[in-house]
Amino acid sequence: MYRHEGADVFVIDAHVHHWDASTENIIHEGGEQFIQCFHDYHTAFTPAERQWSIDEYRKYSAERMVEDLFRDGHDDMAVFQPTYLGEFYENGFNTIEDNAGLAEAYEGRFVLNGRFDPREGEAGLQELERQKDEHDITGVKLYTAEWRGDSKGWRLDSEDSFEYLEKCAELGITNIHAHKGPTIRPLNRDAFDVRDVDDAATSFPELNFIVEHVGFPRFDDFAHIATQETNVYGGLAVVAPMALARPRKFGEIMGELLYWVGEDNLLFGSDYALWEPEWVVEAVMEAELTDEQRDEYGLEFDLETKQKVMGENAAELYDIDIEEQKKKLADDAISAEFDLGDQYGGATAD
Repeated sequence: MYRHEGADVFVIDAHVHHWDASTENIIHEGGEQFIQCFHDYHTAFTPAERQWSIDEYRKYSAERMVEDLFRDGHDDMAVFQPTYLGEFYENGFNTIEDNAGLAEAYEGRFVLNGRFDPREGEAGLQELERQKDEHDITGVKLYTAEWRGDSKGWRLDSEDSFEYLEKCAELGITNIHAHKGPTIRPLNRDAFDVRDVDDAATSFPELNFIVEHVGFPRFDDFAHIATQETNVYGGLAVVAPMALARPRKFGEIMGELLYWVGEDNLLFGSDYALWEPEWVVEAVMEAELTDEQRDEYGLEFDLETKQKVMGENAAELYDIDIEEQKKKLADDAISAEFDLGDQYGGATAD
């Protein structure tokens, strides 16, 4: 467990993937464009000595993922966010079934989320029920710019989407993670527009809408929606690595987020394997606002705020008792394999 200023910081990495973009899995040129674009984001923010080659980036082992997250990466838990992209990849890019294998093998370390696409109609509703029945999911990841046949995206505030959100509420799937961030080739920029969150959040106050990547680069729209809709949260994946690569910009974004959205509605995410949590966690935890930013926003990005952002807020959404979870993790397979048990018993660990 990460320690900062002498205090424990329980890290729940709220945005991770285990993907397969191997050439054997690609069935459309969009699949190659997609992974190449991911790799461009990776190299743009990752320190040179930590960058992966495109070949190792296409597909990585479960063993490497576990080591990167929990042995080296300061994560205590992580939330799987599936992205299917079935038009591009024969077996999907990152599916709930693949993720479920890891979640079962390392019980207590992963939160398994599902997904839906309202263009799938009645079959999709049945699939959502199956995901709940078989995996007891309490969250879904939505990719509104995903291609399907002739369609190149869908809206969260559509009539079909509302039918699925009603089903989520009925099933107890309360955490709705929507990718509303940077465009990835060849997907359409407008299909990631954040404004469809507004009506959805108003119409379903019993659901939590986590806007992944805080709407960036449509940040202002997101901030004002989240100000008026208290069930809207910001996921910091993509923003978090800026703490190292562009620290002043990171401070500006965090200042705006803390001012408009509030410290209780922000969730850390490394976006693994776009970036490894080891250096991302360290960069965020060491980040500070400039004197000018403190004066402008009238607040601090202090230890208490960081503890909320790095794990406590996600724990609240996913009904995780951190103190009870630490007891469980002290004796789990990962702690045994990597000799991590002492840190969950209160011993000092870096």
